[in-house]
Amino acid sequence: MVTATTFVGEAGDIHRFEHLRQIQKLAGCNLLENSSGKHKGKTTISHRGRKRLRHGLFMAMIAILGKNPEFQELHYRNQTRENNPLNKMQSIIALCGKLIRIFYTILSKGVDYNPEKMMGDIQQSAKKTA
Repeated sequence: MVTATTFVGEAGDIHRFEHLRQIQKLAGCNLLENSSGKHKGKTTISHRGRKRLRHGLFMAMIAILGKNPEFQELHYRNQTRENNPLNKMQSIIALCGKLIRIFYTILSKGVDYNPEKMMGDIQQSAKKTA
């Protein structure tokens, strides 16, 4: 409940955003490549945007990972995949982006959260890449 209140309070009216990426930028969770010339640096999140929104999403994800088996499975997959495995913190930040996408869909389309659909979409995308 606190997470939804924080999200709506910081993001405001969801219908003013044309695309989901705008909310990710608002939270500062969009990716940014730190490179210059021939130097190719790490890709990190931009940290631009609303710190309270980003912090609220992060703390919510920590709590969700303790209780929700679907997100636990996603976290495990992110850390153990063969191609580009993520460390723990990278996986949590990636799942914060997933949480933003879920909130955006629920609020913009007025649908209920469906964990089977979320996991089904992920399994379909895994089959496409295999």
